Amino acid sequence: MSTPPAPELFTWEFATDPYPAYAWLREHAPVHKATLPSGVEAWLVTRYADARQALADQRLSKNPAHHDEPAHAKGKTGIPGERKAELMTHLLNIDPPDHTRLRRLVSKAFTPRRVAEFAPRVQELTDRLIDGFAERGSADLIHEFAFPLPIYAICDLLGVPREDQDDFRDWAGMMIRHGGGPRGGVARSVKKMRGYLAELIHRKRLDPADDLISGLIRASDHGEHLTENEAAAMAFILLFAGFETTVNLIGNGVYALLRHPEQRARLQASLAAGDRGLLETGVEELLRYDGPVELATWRFATRPLAIGGQEIPAGDPVLVVLAAADRDPERFDAPDTLDLARRDNQHLGYGHGIHYCLGAPLARLEGQTALATLLTRLPDLRLGVEPEELRWRGGLIMRGLRTLPVAFAPEGTVAR
Repeated sequence: MSTPPAPELFTWEFATDPYPAYAWLREHAPVHKATLPSGVEAWLVTRYADARQALADQRLSKNPAHHDEPAHAKGKTGIPGERKAELMTHLLNIDPPDHTRLRRLVSKAFTPRRVAEFAPRVQELTDRLIDGFAERGSADLIHEFAFPLPIYAICDLLGVPREDQDDFRDWAGMMIRHGGGPRGGVARSVKKMRGYLAELIHRKRLDPADDLISGLIRASDHGEHLTENEAAAMAFILLFAGFETTVNLIGNGVYALLRHPEQRARLQASLAAGDRGLLETGVEELLRYDGPVELATWRFATRPLAIGGQEIPAGDPVLVVLAAADRDPERFDAPDTLDLARRDNQHLGYGHGIHYCLGAPLARLEGQTALATLLTRLPDLRLGVEPEELRWRGGLIMRGLRTLPVAFAPEGTVAR
């Protein structure tokens, strides 16, 4: 039998549903050299076993200095407008021993206890946002719910004063709408956000409070502290990585549930019975099935190495395709089936190895709270447009919808 033709990558059709193309790559070219929309060539790693190996392989550096293509030095992390050296000193762009030091210091401030204590505030924000449209009978769940929830939550956690948080919403909105653009509004938004954080950190150093930025400033290990530049870079990456991934987790998750009514009904019944077990496994399954991060952030071969039998020359960029790995039939039974009760689910949605997502507990908290509250308060939630009318945002790293129009019986009325 002849091999079917290779799929075309990075088109709008591909963005809408990349999974058939990833299935072809897993079977016929599991480590595939592709030309990206930017014109840069990079290796795409698509099988689960290879992806897990690559994510933990310290011969693959996170530092863009190992790639000798300065024209593409911007955007390595997927953070739009990131060009200034002071923003490069964060966990997504450095290797051990610097990564080990910074992660250890940040972990002292960003603790599971701090996230757990934040749960009531996440619930309060969730309810407030739903209050804004619950009586109307329709909403755009991206712009009215999935986008503002993590922005306000991470601002609260960091210690950004309430009166300044709408500025952050505006800056983040510019970045998420026009991600990757090095000039114009995106660059101005990044500059404003960076300047604000630097000033806020300076104020917190003089007058600390019980918030994450103050915790970053206080964090020390064997006499070492974060510098103000390091603290600003960490606050920036926690803000940026902590909001767009959660926007997509909520948006993609709600969309998947609306397309699978039997799974959504099962989850609603579980929540009505006071059982959150299916919610917990369900969020993990939504991360696997159509997660918020399509490709892991950039890695660069520091020496020649082999992945999946393919030789990778030193200096070449490597992109681990999390979306492909998490649908690998060699690792997951019926991988294209959404099963909220799936137990054997070591997905790679939050990465693997030393770069495993530090904010995963917060994202899980926000995702679980958002989905449980939406499905409980708006039980007849349904798509407000035909699925083919929805558009996915372009971009290499993240996967998310531009809008998600929904309809429902206004809260307080009886659904007919």
